[in-house]
Amino acid sequence: MSSNRRLSRIFRPSGRALIVAMDHGLLDGPCPGLENPAETLAKIAAGGADAVLTSYGVARQFARQLAPLGLILRLDGGATSLGASGGPPSLLYRVEDALRLGADAVALNGFPGGAHESASLENIARVVGQAHPWGLPVMAEMVPGGFDSPPEWRTLENIALAVRVAAELGADLVKTPYAAGFEPVIQACYVPVVILGGAKRGNERAMLADIKAAVDAGAAGVAIGRNIFQADDPAGMTAAVAAILHEDATVDEAAALLGAR
Repeated sequence: MSSNRRLSRIFRPSGRALIVAMDHGLLDGPCPGLENPAETLAKIAAGGADAVLTSYGVARQFARQLAPLGLILRLDGGATSLGASGGPPSLLYRVEDALRLGADAVALNGFPGGAHESASLENIARVVGQAHPWGLPVMAEMVPGGFDSPPEWRTLENIALAVRVAAELGADLVKTPYAAGFEPVIQACYVPVVILGGAKRGNERAMLADIKAAVDAGAAGVAIGRNIFQADDPAGMTAAVAAILHEDATVDEAAALLGAR
């Protein structure tokens, strides 16, 4: 199977994708919103999600619920929230494991400027070399300084560097933080860029406004987790995001869908 065919399970013909990140259990166990993966998957599918980024365990045990959605399998990890500090990311699974599960892409973290920069970038390069002969796309989640970096690390300049490094390493798509004035990030990268959501913000309209601004700047979509599956109405929040991505809805039009399902 070619990479284009697999990517078409994630991106719509418009070139946009609504990816729901559900890999948080690898770090936090049964975190709020993911206690029952089958129930959460049903809600986001009903809301119009295109694909899910998740763990091996969820992909294996909930294949039926995942069937209507594109599947992006996380291959790296190795630390939990119980640990005092995380070490360099380890490759927990192989490309062959992803293929056996029917994954449409695989995902790995990259931390330019962080303590584990070299190890994370080496993981991406290694998996790109293993995945591409099979036509399996690779998504690089690029976070300047790492997940615990202070906000001042997440400048447009740093994010632009991070996404370009991912493309240079051979990633097929990049997940990265959003910052206002996102156009330079898109201009710096020659593969699709989707924005992450981060911790639940408590202001759903502000989240929708950032998504709209990112798409208007050229982003190819989102890969958002807690701001969707921890919303009061996950199906409604998914539908609101889908309206912006796939119907070019305004923020007001999208916000009107919250609580409507």
